[in-house]
Amino acid sequence: MAKRSFWWAVALVLILAGTATAADPKVGGTIIFGRGGDSAGLDPAFETDGNSFMICDNVFDQLVLYADESTELVPGLATAWDVSEDGLTYTFHLREGVKFHDGTEMNADAVVFSIGRMMNEKKVKFTGDALPFPEKQPPAEYWLSMEMDNTIDSIEALDNNTVVFKLKRREAPFLANMAMDFAAIVSPAAVRKYGEDFRSNPVGTGPFRFVKWIKDDRIILEANDDYWGGRPYLDQAIFRVIPDNSVRFLELKTGNISICQFPNTEDIELAEKDENLKLATQPGMNIGYVGFNHTKPLWQDKRIRKAIALAVNKKAIVDNIYYGLGQVAKNTIPPTMWGYNDDVIDHPYDPEAARKLLQEADFQGKLKAAGQNGISLWSMPVARPYNPNGMKVGEAIQADLRKVGIDVELVTFEWGTYLKKQRTQPPEMDLFQLGWTGGNGDPDNFLAVLLDGMADPNVRTQWKNEDYHNTIVKAKQANSRDERIQLYRHAQELINDEVPLINIAHSLVVWPELKTVRNFKLHPTSSVRLHKVWVE
Repeated sequence: MAKRSFWWAVALVLILAGTATAADPKVGGTIIFGRGGDSAGLDPAFETDGNSFMICDNVFDQLVLYADESTELVPGLATAWDVSEDGLTYTFHLREGVKFHDGTEMNADAVVFSIGRMMNEKKVKFTGDALPFPEKQPPAEYWLSMEMDNTIDSIEALDNNTVVFKLKRREAPFLANMAMDFAAIVSPAAVRKYGEDFRSNPVGTGPFRFVKWIKDDRIILEANDDYWGGRPYLDQAIFRVIPDNSVRFLELKTGNISICQFPNTEDIELAEKDENLKLATQPGMNIGYVGFNHTKPLWQDKRIRKAIALAVNKKAIVDNIYYGLGQVAKNTIPPTMWGYNDDVIDHPYDPEAARKLLQEADFQGKLKAAGQNGISLWSMPVARPYNPNGMKVGEAIQADLRKVGIDVELVTFEWGTYLKKQRTQPPEMDLFQLGWTGGNGDPDNFLAVLLDGMADPNVRTQWKNEDYHNTIVKAKQANSRDERIQLYRHAQELINDEVPLINIAHSLVVWPELKTVRNFKLHPTSSVRLHKVWVE
């Protein structure tokens, strides 16, 4: 308990210290960002992982953007927008004179192309001749999981600088959704030029241009001198892949990288004592969870799911693996988010109650009927904002379940493969570790995207519950925040009762950096923004 209190106190001091006024910015120099894994791809429409989006954050812009250190909406490629009284028509007025990195014009047709290419039914209109959409492209998983096809009816370019979105239904989080990475505006000319290889040759309007990608090694970006928001202070940004947390931190201590993503929690204390280092910190808008494979009959009985939840010692995981830099999660949304239901009572750690429920539900009989002697737990191979060490968490859960008579095999893959395989819900997968960092500060981005399996097959849990689905749909279309809050409170009660997943922890995000790095700020969405960063 003392360790946890100490670290939260340290975090508060660091947050307050981060508000101090910096010296005058200096132009020039390179920043090297050390991260645990490589990007899966660099076309924001078709990626879902943070390692991809952190590059996209710097190469692309959206119509609307989030303010620094918050999810407040500010103008982006649109300087203003109008919303009709019925909430079904959004008119965006575009910033004039903006160029893509390839020199082509960012205009209304580019917006229609960028968003329209993700639509299943492409009800779009350009100012002139229609821009041809790619014939071959992967599923737009983020778009689908956000139910955007059920939200947007049509997109029309009225003139060079005006775009109108017609919606099929009221969608309270629509504007916030349009600030997310998947809604980035891309160069139509570059998409046509590179085809499927656009994922390795991104062209946007952002503060940095893409230069080179050496797979599993580094991605190099350079300053966009003509950026509409002002040239970045940095000349270059390099994102290095250093999978081992300890090695990554050592590279920071020796000055070979500038910022260390996801250090081991024990290294944070070392960083705090190092005169050459400082800590960037942010209360995490995240959730780390364990999901069930709801496509298998084995996991249809909620008594079994509840038994697993009772068997997992979440407090021990947070204390011993998060080192107190987090808190046990009882809800899927973090307690800092509006709509949080603090009246929910979490499932306690109770192995004896777990054993009784397993016996009552004839778990061993159902296991044999499935042709299994034990179960599998897929554990993440990389550190993420919501989970500092997936394999250690897996080992802890394996030990906990062994105590209630369940044999558990730990399974893992390379990160990109892990995400792709988990999406297919293969029968050899029983439990899986994943998590989420909120992309827009709205509860819908957690509760719909993670859990409403009736909405879309791309929702990772594939939990299908009609009451839950109807609740989420009503919340999207509600006229007031108060009404949405009541609906989201009910949704959290359903999650607690049905146990479609086990909420493990919300983490505090702490990244060490060299003291020569100035004005680097963590964002609630885990965006990595380097536009205003400079080095001494």
